[in-house]
Amino acid sequence: MSDATYRIGVDIGGTFTDLVLLNQATGALLNGKVLTTPDDPSRAVLDGIRALLRQHDVPPAAVGNVIHGTTLVANALIERKGVKTALITTSGFRDVLEIGREWRYDLFDLQLEMPPPLVSRQNRFELTERLAPNGEVITPLDEAAAAALARQLADSDIAAVAVVFLHAFKNPAHERRVKAVFAEHAPGLNVCLSSDVSPEIGEYERSSTAVANAYVQPLFRRYVADLAAGIRDLGIARDLFLMLSDGGTVHRSAAVEYPIRLVQSGPAGGAQAASLHGRLAGESELLCFDMGGTTAKACLIEQGRPSRTTSFEVARMFRFAKGSGLPLQVPVVDMIEIGAGGGSIARLDRMGLIQVGPDSASSDPGPACYGLGGTEPTVTDADLLLGYLDAGSFLGGDMALDVEKAEAAIRARIAEPLGISAVEAAWGIHETVTENMAQAATIHALEKGRKVEGYRLVPIGGAGPVHACSLAAKMGIGRLICPTGAGVASALGLLASPTAFEFVQADMQPLDGLDFTRVEAMVRDLAARGRELLAASDVAEANMAAEYSVLMRHVGQGYEVEVPLTLETIAAADAATIADRFARVYHDLYGRNENMAPEVISWRVVVTGPTPDLSLDASTAGAGPAAKKERQVYFAETGGFTPTPVHARDGLSATDTLAGPAIVEERESTLVVPPGWTVRPHASGNLILDRT
Repeated sequence: MSDATYRIGVDIGGTFTDLVLLNQATGALLNGKVLTTPDDPSRAVLDGIRALLRQHDVPPAAVGNVIHGTTLVANALIERKGVKTALITTSGFRDVLEIGREWRYDLFDLQLEMPPPLVSRQNRFELTERLAPNGEVITPLDEAAAAALARQLADSDIAAVAVVFLHAFKNPAHERRVKAVFAEHAPGLNVCLSSDVSPEIGEYERSSTAVANAYVQPLFRRYVADLAAGIRDLGIARDLFLMLSDGGTVHRSAAVEYPIRLVQSGPAGGAQAASLHGRLAGESELLCFDMGGTTAKACLIEQGRPSRTTSFEVARMFRFAKGSGLPLQVPVVDMIEIGAGGGSIARLDRMGLIQVGPDSASSDPGPACYGLGGTEPTVTDADLLLGYLDAGSFLGGDMALDVEKAEAAIRARIAEPLGISAVEAAWGIHETVTENMAQAATIHALEKGRKVEGYRLVPIGGAGPVHACSLAAKMGIGRLICPTGAGVASALGLLASPTAFEFVQADMQPLDGLDFTRVEAMVRDLAARGRELLAASDVAEANMAAEYSVLMRHVGQGYEVEVPLTLETIAAADAATIADRFARVYHDLYGRNENMAPEVISWRVVVTGPTPDLSLDASTAGAGPAAKKERQVYFAETGGFTPTPVHARDGLSATDTLAGPAIVEERESTLVVPPGWTVRPHASGNLILDRT
């Protein structure tokens, strides 16, 4: 066997850790799924890799690299399990984290709760220094005070420091000098600079992002070092790569410098997988629907690329309340959380209505049907009771589900209080979560000026294909693209993503007064920094490419839009072309243009390596669509339980069509096909579902 024949993608979810082993020579995909180990997530990763290699008789030396997507950063922020952190800021700005934007996410809630800052007031310190908005020094840095503070913090229990000075995105000199002083007087402290982590306007958002990066960095650095050592101990010689929130992958050395960029690591892999499968099926306008064990997310994919944004919230006080979380200025795939996952707990609210989530049974103790001690009813318990899941073939039979425990949990918590049967309660849970997701996804599209009916739905995640047809019907979507291995699609997405890194540099000024000579030098420098990072990830310079764009708005507006550009346009100082492209992007989003001068907010450069050419093995092993068995499945369309043929996905022929009702099973997920839908295998290996 030739060296580096295989690559491994590993995505840690709230309930399961998903693994994909790709044979690069044949395109064959070998999948694995193990329960996540919340006390030490790396244990499930290493156990899963070891089992996957042993099961398929693959020597560790044949693995090219491991690419990892992790929830560690997001979980540390949500659960407040980072290190004790201090904030150093400009004199007079100590309370920026608490003042925030002075927005209320609920105008009528007199008991409104806001997320407490990651750094308590007693650990927020001020230094004398001041920069003008253009970066000029108004008041020099008090270096003696900085040295005294460094010694003070070195003798305390502070483990990390975030340095955030006013207007440092224009001139990082004072922040860099503080870091040098701390290196001399407090070398054991982890120091993060806002000018490195988030060189953008917005003091509150920049402070929040830098603090969050410092808060998780020591924890994340230890985790990555331990995981990399564990992978080497398995006999895999090549180094670890990680998925960023914007869909690019980087070497672990870059990831540990900017851990906050991995806050949406796993979900970004799912969006990349949806893009890949859409491309293989000849579709470019997609709605990625990712329903795992803990949450469900949606992402619009246009022209084959996931939508992205540079603002994100984490650790919300209320899951769907924008403004109730910690703001982060990081490039992320624009994926909105739209609902609950398979492990989300169902209960009755104060009005006696079924509510699903936001809390989850996760992997410990898990849904009641797992038989691991869980007693609360979950979406998975409801789906099992309705016949959508098979108690004996879950995870290919590796994990038996307990129907009686699922029914008991639903009966005790939902059915009996409502005076209905357990099946009716299960259907209520299923309908509640599906309806909530349909509404949220539709609104997400409308907020972007899009009609969701024009997209193809790509369901991924362990629970995604179970709910996909019902969800699509509620949204008016008539076609689904169901990938093979949908339950581990996020792990495959890690392998489909290029090595890439994005830089953003704020530079607010009117377009008609733009200093193009300085701007060209700045974006060339950002591109050079990106090439250095990619070179450290073993990407040949000949295979690197840079994409340029500018964030712009009309003077006086509070939000900006991204305008793609070429380096040639910038070098030619072609302000007219930039203005024209801005007008087109603005009109496409809002359906109108304003009679106002445009201004530049910041510049964006993405340096990327080649997108992996995944030639997946789309062959089908079956001889026809003969059902492997039949079971009773609940469909509202038929008024109750209906005898339904159950097909093994790898037993389907490439030339046959199934008509619902039907169930199509594979190890990691189950596709539920209600009456009124047809299924046909596609040459890409996807299943194409059409509503008749």
